[in-house]
Amino acid sequence: MEKASEIEQEVIEIRRDFHAHPELGWLEMRTSALIAERLSELGYKVITGKKVCKEGTRMGVPDQKELDAHFHEIITKEKDNRSFSITEEMKEGYTGVIGILPCGQGPELVFRFDIDALPIKETAKESHVPVQKGFRSQYDGIMHACGHDCHAAIGLGVAKILTEVKKDLHGTIKLIFQPAEEGTRGASGIVEAGHLDNTDYFVAAHVSSPYEGMDTEWIPGSFGALATTKYTMIFTGKSAHAGRAPEDGRNAVLAAAHAAIGVTGISRHSEGMSRVNVGSIHGGTGRNIVADKAILTMEVRGETTKINEYMSKRACEVCKAAAAMEGCSCKIIKDGYAPSQISDDKLVSRIAYLVNREYPAYTIKEPLQVKNLDSEDVGFMMNQVQKQGGEATYMRFITNMKAPQHTSKFDVDEEVLKKGIVIFSAIAAEILGGLTQ
Repeated sequence: MEKASEIEQEVIEIRRDFHAHPELGWLEMRTSALIAERLSELGYKVITGKKVCKEGTRMGVPDQKELDAHFHEIITKEKDNRSFSITEEMKEGYTGVIGILPCGQGPELVFRFDIDALPIKETAKESHVPVQKGFRSQYDGIMHACGHDCHAAIGLGVAKILTEVKKDLHGTIKLIFQPAEEGTRGASGIVEAGHLDNTDYFVAAHVSSPYEGMDTEWIPGSFGALATTKYTMIFTGKSAHAGRAPEDGRNAVLAAAHAAIGVTGISRHSEGMSRVNVGSIHGGTGRNIVADKAILTMEVRGETTKINEYMSKRACEVCKAAAAMEGCSCKIIKDGYAPSQISDDKLVSRIAYLVNREYPAYTIKEPLQVKNLDSEDVGFMMNQVQKQGGEATYMRFITNMKAPQHTSKFDVDEEVLKKGIVIFSAIAAEILGGLTQ
């Protein structure tokens, strides 16, 4: 607790810097460069670029034009000439950082912190704390509206404390700063690259608003995150004059419209809840032209991986059938995917007992796990560790929020940063050696 207090203000400043410079998935160039620089200074072995995610496994990567535009925006906004190095591979969208701290013989413990932001325009109202204190997003239409700026800052705070107590630890610490969690795109490539192949314990966390009926400071486990698949459906038809020869055309917009209605009518699964949502349809060039192209974005979710796979299969069938109805084709692009996940009771109980014993100010009450109705690609990492006989959990750090997550007025009580640092550091000290306060 004392060490966390010593660096609390430093970590708050890190969080505010990340908040002011939010970056979308696979565009976290500045964020990754700063994290890599900091971990190197602390003495970690640092992995960046193409070694973080296995090539060919990334989903929903922006095209090079968008990547280049973002890099130039970063350079334009760096008015303080801060010295950090964005590598060529980061410029290509190979973002994310892994820091490794060898501490001799012992188990491998992995902590994961996601780092990407959301395509939301942050409010400019004076009542908004980031406006008052000068760390509102500098990137128009992008903001940290979910708390990943907090996660990244917590991770760097934990990194610093662990180097100071390294002599008391036995094993290996691996800190994964994950790109592209939003849209569930980043974790699978890290798993495919083998970074979780020797992990004995895995812990991740998310800042959360208070749960109704639960007077608790944090929650050591969660379960039931909805499995999900994200799609872009590209419908291709044939253009024609809508008045002179409409029979010569094949209307892609109509195909997309049939698909949008069709997927919402998919029969639900009897074994649990499911979700489907069409987020956007874009197509056509004019009212008197039969549209030859339309793009539909959508997602499905399921209470289990099995239910999500059912929804995915049916959605693809419906979209292809809708295209066929209008004589069009349908190209299906998978933009993101995540399985369901569950925390290990044994690890959850161990962590709960540890924090209750050492830091009773951080109150915890039953249940020790809460159901998570969001989707989270941390499940890839958890499942990989668990299938090898390791233990994993996904915690919640409770904080007051000015507005719900994924909204323009979102902000947190920054006391959650110290809380996160204390709990993560205590877990490392407990699992890899004698507890150091």
